[in-house]
Amino acid sequence: MSDTLDTLENITYDELNEGDSATFTRTLTEDELVLFAAVSGDVNPVHLDSQFAAESMFKERIAHGMWSGSLISAALATVMPGPGTIYLEQSLSFKRPVKLDDTLTVTLTVVRKEPKNRVVLQCDVRNQNDSQVVTGEAKVIAPTEKISLQKPRLPKITIES
Repeated sequence: MSDTLDTLENITYDELNEGDSATFTRTLTEDELVLFAAVSGDVNPVHLDSQFAAESMFKERIAHGMWSGSLISAALATVMPGPGTIYLEQSLSFKRPVKLDDTLTVTLTVVRKEPKNRVVLQCDVRNQNDSQVVTGEAKVIAPTEKISLQKPRLPKITIES
């Protein structure tokens, strides 16, 4: 992987080995929670309504489970194997809720390499307290050609209520 944050560089199928691991970290902000609801269409009040969530089993608003899942996708696409990866399968088991301002770290570990450039990776997602929030397994087609490219610049998005 590249040393610069502005560059994305993949790890090819031939470069990957069982036991290799990589991480990806992101913090859930209010804006990200609202944007995820808007993009996904999941407007469950446990995510968006503080009063409703206070009466839930969680006692406060929580993140969409698939927000955590999307971090696994981001890790596969940008870190390991990285650009050129094709996502085939994902199992997810949600272990505990993710709350606003939680910082999640995805750890991907190569479990095995299969024919046709397939790679199976263990996915472990933990919060800032090292508590596991999601676990699962992903299968991807790893890239076969080395790619290094400039990370795209995303537009600034503002939320109006």
